[in-house]
Amino acid sequence: MAMTYKARRRWAILILVVGLPIYMLVASVVATSVLNWLGRPSILLELLMYTAFGVLWIFPLKSIFMGVGQADPDAEQNDDAS
Repeated sequence: MAMTYKARRRWAILILVVGLPIYMLVASVVATSVLNWLGRPSILLELLMYTAFGVLWIFPLKSIFMGVGQADPDAEQNDDAS
């Protein structure tokens, strides 16, 4: 069953306000741990790793964010064409 527009909007807000800061903290801890384990790799590898962490979060959540900024397709339209 597909989620309604209102449910997708609410989930998107919750994800952006609560989930994304938590993800940022976890990604930062993981990146720091990996960098300490590797012993400070080249700047390009570090940039690649942070870019990957910055992009990877959206792929599993893409279906929730699609169309959230658009007008509600479920709302009744009051078009009087008279």
